Amino acid sequence: MSAHLPPPHGSIPFLAAGDAKKPHLGADPNKKFSCCGGDHHHAKKPGPSAGKLALASFLGVIVLLAVDVSLAGAGAHRRLRRQYLHYVGVGDGGPASRDDSLSWLSVPGHPNFTDDLLARWLAPGGSPCRDARTANISVAVLDDAAARGEPTALGAAEIHEFTFWALDDAGQRRCLGGDYFEIDLSGDAWKSRPPVVDHGDGSYSFRLQVAPRFAEGNFHLTVVLLFRSFEGLKFSSARFKYRTELRRIPLLLRWSNASLQALETCSAADFARDAWSGRWTRLAKNDNCEDVDAAGRYRCLEPEHPCEAPWCDGPLGSLESNGWVYSAHCSFRLFAADAAWRCLDGKWLFFWGDSNHVDTIRNLLTFVLGVTDTSAVTRRFDAVFANPNGRPGSLRITSIFNGHWNMSMNYLGLHSLRNREFRQLIRSYFMSGDRVPDVVVLNSGLHDGCYWTSVRAYVQAAEFAAQFWSGVMAKVRARGHTVPRVFYRTTVATGGYARDLSFNPSKMEAFNGVLVEKMRRHGVLTGGVIDNFDMTFPWHYDNRCNDGVHYGRAPAKLVWRDGKIGHQYFVDLMLGHVLLNAICNG
Repeated sequence: MSAHLPPPHGSIPFLAAGDAKKPHLGADPNKKFSCCGGDHHHAKKPGPSAGKLALASFLGVIVLLAVDVSLAGAGAHRRLRRQYLHYVGVGDGGPASRDDSLSWLSVPGHPNFTDDLLARWLAPGGSPCRDARTANISVAVLDDAAARGEPTALGAAEIHEFTFWALDDAGQRRCLGGDYFEIDLSGDAWKSRPPVVDHGDGSYSFRLQVAPRFAEGNFHLTVVLLFRSFEGLKFSSARFKYRTELRRIPLLLRWSNASLQALETCSAADFARDAWSGRWTRLAKNDNCEDVDAAGRYRCLEPEHPCEAPWCDGPLGSLESNGWVYSAHCSFRLFAADAAWRCLDGKWLFFWGDSNHVDTIRNLLTFVLGVTDTSAVTRRFDAVFANPNGRPGSLRITSIFNGHWNMSMNYLGLHSLRNREFRQLIRSYFMSGDRVPDVVVLNSGLHDGCYWTSVRAYVQAAEFAAQFWSGVMAKVRARGHTVPRVFYRTTVATGGYARDLSFNPSKMEAFNGVLVEKMRRHGVLTGGVIDNFDMTFPWHYDNRCNDGVHYGRAPAKLVWRDGKIGHQYFVDLMLGHVLLNAICNG
């Protein structure tokens, strides 16, 4: 979901132009097609005197001190105090919170995401802002160090914020936002995406943070301009791609004895956040494990190789990632087969989404639950799986592909819900029999990128989808059943060649934000959000860990796009364990 946050209404005088017109498709919408393919001067008004300004400032300080004392009292509500500390810059990357430990980096919330996105995308803008095109950036602090031939030195554990300006071909600052920057922070044992804020006036800011445990080694901060002026949101985005690496800045992380707030194993409440800001960390590495085995598996570590607290809990080797693991505002338990079966025994899981669901279900069954026969796992299926170890345990999984109401076709996405029979099919799993699914995992995105010709059209489709699912859950309540725990799994950041196409990361991040907001407002997300966009983003720059649109293809010793054998399942396998954390911690 979007870390490229638009500003609140009324805060920016000039907004970027959008493509308000629908391109003519010239074909039946159900037909299968490929996704590839100048200053203003005014008279000054009399202002307040210097004495009045000084008095107002003094009174303001007194008020702030009074509020601080009041909130620091023993009876103060902890949440109210956290909000205040965040407001004055303490407790979220500020100097220190009450326990003298530093906070983890997070993505700020953004109310009215959809309205602000539409307002900025459709606004007419104005000369010279509308006509200027971003060709470069200026990052004052980092550029100065690079000009001296020095890496920028930063303290570990601290949150560092940088502001940069978009520049046009003449090197002049632009005065509108809408550019889509991909920012990557990578070290020998660290990969993360610093969240970006678009201020709407040509300036952008991002924040980065590295835990002291991983501060050694070389770090690089890479900035890529993928699309300019909201062009990634257009229907045919490939012809607008810019995809230019503007910076690759060496960083030197200084070790620090500063402590970060305790990173605890995720609980049910931790899935309430709509956007995550996590990182992949490498806790072990087998230097002799360069090639896959005959089965296409990267079994570099012993299966029971343990995790390192607090980054995860459980058998790290089971991820087959040669030591990489994902964590966010909380860390995740990695499930052994027995623990997973104990959690899932007797449960009914319902998936509705794109083909990435098929990969996740197959990988969960194969790598975690030990089920060898996964032939039933297709685009649309309803099957019961038994514990292959002979111990008690059975699990029902239903999966409905939503790329098209006809499961052999593609590229409809949310429009598939306009088919009456398809809606009835979905309802049937919640309206018949003496039970309903225990957990529902929703997703939509990649096919939507190919179908919807404008953001406005997608917003209407998202509203329809949210109303539909709200109606389904209302009928479940009316029947006297407990409403399932419903999660939205955000759409992947498409990788490599697919970064330019109609389901590019810029569009998918925006679509994620719209649909999550709609689902929230209609009360659908009783479980929360699983941010797969954030999980996949650090690996989306090439096709080493994906085929462009999937991160969980079955292991195979096959040569991929770059002429090498890809490692294309461990990112999705991590998602499977994250799903188990969401399901089992409720």
